[in-house]
Amino acid sequence: MRQTRNSHLRPVAQFILTLIFLGLSGCGSEPVKEPEPEQPPPVAEKPEPVAQPSGNTTLPPSAFQAQFQQADQLLGQQKWMQASEVIAAIPEAQATASDRVYLGYLQARIDFIRGRQAQALKLLEQIDQPGINGAQRYRILNFRRHILELSGDNLESARLGDQALLLAPAADAPALKRSIWHDLQKVGTEQLQQAATATTDPRWQNWLELALLSRAALPVQRQSLSLWLQNNPQHPAATPLPGGLAYLLNPPVPGQRVALILPLSGRLGAAGRAVRDGYLAGYYAYLESGGQKFDILVLDQDKYGSAIAAYDAAVAQRASIVVGPLSKEAVAELGNREQRPIPVLALNRIDDTETLPPGSSALVQFALSPEDEARNIADIAFGQGARNALILRPQDDRGSKVAQALITRWQQLGGTIVNSVTYTSRDDYSNSVKAALGIPESEQRAQALRELLATNIETSSRRRQDIDAVFLLSNSGAEARLLKPLLAFHYAASIPVYAVSSIYSGVPDPRDRDLDGINFVEIPWLVGANPELKSAVSAGKNGADGYARLNALGADAFLVQSQFAQLQAGADALLRGNTGLLSMDPQLHIQRELVLTTFDEGDIKAK
Repeated sequence: MRQTRNSHLRPVAQFILTLIFLGLSGCGSEPVKEPEPEQPPPVAEKPEPVAQPSGNTTLPPSAFQAQFQQADQLLGQQKWMQASEVIAAIPEAQATASDRVYLGYLQARIDFIRGRQAQALKLLEQIDQPGINGAQRYRILNFRRHILELSGDNLESARLGDQALLLAPAADAPALKRSIWHDLQKVGTEQLQQAATATTDPRWQNWLELALLSRAALPVQRQSLSLWLQNNPQHPAATPLPGGLAYLLNPPVPGQRVALILPLSGRLGAAGRAVRDGYLAGYYAYLESGGQKFDILVLDQDKYGSAIAAYDAAVAQRASIVVGPLSKEAVAELGNREQRPIPVLALNRIDDTETLPPGSSALVQFALSPEDEARNIADIAFGQGARNALILRPQDDRGSKVAQALITRWQQLGGTIVNSVTYTSRDDYSNSVKAALGIPESEQRAQALRELLATNIETSSRRRQDIDAVFLLSNSGAEARLLKPLLAFHYAASIPVYAVSSIYSGVPDPRDRDLDGINFVEIPWLVGANPELKSAVSAGKNGADGYARLNALGADAFLVQSQFAQLQAGADALLRGNTGLLSMDPQLHIQRELVLTTFDEGDIKAK
């Protein structure tokens, strides 16, 4: 009898995966392949026992404990040169086997700080051998995960996290489980499917099953979650379920009525209609997947005169939640209202949240914030080995805010900003790039040498050599298309360039060939996610590419509103959206992690 590729799976696992595959066509992820037929399970199996965390993080005794602690402290302060001197002074002949493991761990940390990720990973893999001390292995696993996560290997990071969980103290377990789940949510659906059908480790397979079912349509998620819990009550992800999934087990509240408050006829009418169309497309896809119907009130804010008046109308019509408004000013107006009897999912973000009056219903703020993107590109550049960065940005408020968000995150990671230069107009571009790269200083040194030697010797200008990343924070593709060639002209063609999504208009443009090679972050919607929903929106009159990001915002507004209960999980809440991987901070701001993308022959593609 021919065996299928899933023949090693337990029958219950086969059933859950089949149920998940059937529901994935309605979720907001990339297209998935048709699964092979599976046999339904006869009965539920008795769950297999799961090993519990040991929790012992005490390092083995060592004659060099003081030196190890000193090096640890120095590396925590990014002082790798001093740490190198400390461990170099330890006599190799006197080091025990466990000492050599810890020395290797410290050296890997030094390599990582210096941007040598591959070297650090290789060393960590070499010292992670059977029989080493559990506390040492816990540190090694966590550090390997840190490097892998930053470099984008989220599947392997999650797998190692599951191993680390067996060694974790109870206090570390919640954060570690949250990290594993975050990693799994960043992995592509097809890659998860392949891993789930290939693994022979039941515990790891259960993590993968759970990650897959979280991507199915909401009705399928509810059905699959109950079955998964029934068969895996002792799994570390079962109590509590990650990502706020436990809140989906509650039946949907009947009689819900949602009010969309958007500008539909005034200056922002086209933008408001694009958001509305994305929201409604998400709603109809939800109904097609078996979701429970609810009432939607579409209120044109322009006809009410103010966001507060539209909100009052929504309350009078017995709305249970408001989605909108769209402009920053309207969100601020509604946010400053002293009484809000029903919660609001606002589609912009207020700069100053400390002025919001306490005691009212929740005001969750969801915006396509470039500051989120700046933090994303900082993580990506650092994960790819960059440590010393140059910032090139426009001299305006937006450029200042984006740069500040990037600098804060870059320094948190351990990076250094070697220079930050602004530009104002096209006439200023060349001089700005030249100054940023230190070319004038090189020219001055050459001139001083000519004067010193009293001869007209030939020299060539050189850029400064301490830059390994350029953050190009342009407001538009037009700016970036002029600035990128200038970097090459001024001897910086080999330096990786990172940007936010504003360099891409959302519309394919042959002129974007000038941007080939730039690394930037983009919403999943524009790089292939959820093609069926995108096609449904594009069929409407507001589905033009120029409004693609707002269509995606509307689709995610539906996603967040329909799974609003998950936000009760706070920092644990996580949703795979069309505008990015969505989480929520303590200020009730929805944060986004976008997809690493690049230009190739003028077209964009995910990396």
